[in-house]
Amino acid sequence: MKWRNTTTSWGLLAVLMHWLVAASIVGLFGLGLWMTGLDYYDPWYKQGPDIHRSIGILLFLLILLRLAWRLNEIIPAPHPNHKPWEVQTAHTAHLLLYLLPLAIMVSGYLISTADGRAVSVFGWFEIPALFTGLDKQEELMGDIHELLAWGLIVTAAIHVAGALKHHLIDKDTTLIRMLGTTPNEEETE
Repeated sequence: MKWRNTTTSWGLLAVLMHWLVAASIVGLFGLGLWMTGLDYYDPWYKQGPDIHRSIGILLFLLILLRLAWRLNEIIPAPHPNHKPWEVQTAHTAHLLLYLLPLAIMVSGYLISTADGRAVSVFGWFEIPALFTGLDKQEELMGDIHELLAWGLIVTAAIHVAGALKHHLIDKDTTLIRMLGTTPNEEETE
C-alpha cells in the first residue's frame, strides 16, 4: 500500500488518520457519557475530564493535520455506479465529519477555560485560556458541546451505514478502500 492517495484508493496515511480519528471520537464520546454520571467523590471525577480534554486537544491537532493532508492530496473518485444523491450525501457527511469535531473541540475548550485556567495536555504542554467572561460560559458551552457530540455520533452512524450499504448491498469497493486495501482495477470500472 502506498503512503499517498491515488485516483482509485486512499493512501496509508489517510487510512491511518481516518481510523485513529474514528476510534478517538468513539472513545471520547463514551468517556464523555460516562463522566456525566460521576459524582464529586468518585476518584475519576477529576482524572476523567483531564484525560478527555487531553485527548480532545490532540485529536483537534490530528484533525487539522488530516484536513491539511486531504486538501493537498488526490481524492479517490467515487465508484462510477454511485448515484448523484449518494455522492452528494457522502460529500455532506464528510464535510460534517470534519466540521463537527472541530466545533465540539472549540466548545470543549471554552468549557475548560471558562474559569481562566489553561488546559493541560497530559502535562506535556498547556493551551492558555484566551476567551473567558462569556455569561454562563461553562454551562452554555457544555450544552452546545453535548448537542454537537450527539450530532457527530448520528452523522458518523449515517456514514457507517452508507459504507456498509455499499459493501453489503451494492457490493462495491467503497468500504474496502478505507480498510487499506487497494481494489482491483476491474472492480472500480
